[in-house]
Amino acid sequence: QVLLEDSGGGTVQTGGSLRLSCTASGGTFSHRTMGWFRQASGKEREFVVRIAWDSEITQYSDAVKGRFTISKGDTNNVMYLQMTSLRPEDAAVYSCAVVRAGRFPGTTNPDDYLDWGQGTEVSVSS
Repeated sequence: QVLLEDSGGGTVQTGGSLRLSCTASGGTFSHRTMGWFRQASGKEREFVVRIAWDSEITQYSDAVKGRFTISKGDTNNVMYLQMTSLRPEDAAVYSCAVVRAGRFPGTTNPDDYLDWGQGTEVSVSS
């Protein structure tokens, strides 16, 4: 089981930027599909972006496309989520996770992911 740790959240003004990190211990992201999700207060967990680590194929939600960028770190156990042009509606707890074995790698359903990080909170002031 991979242990994921999310970090990098904080409070920014509308239009600001943040970079989130997801670091794995006990494993790497090689041959896996990784995802970022977010959950705002009182709402369900929402898909943000996923990356197939080896092929680097990515998929973004419409809500963040063009503003957020997922990228690999220098090692195979680190990935980033660069968030720009942040809006108040982006405020949420962001978590990374890995697709469960045997599930469709292109899934955006949070139920198909596991090994969730503890989450890092992003606040956006207007």
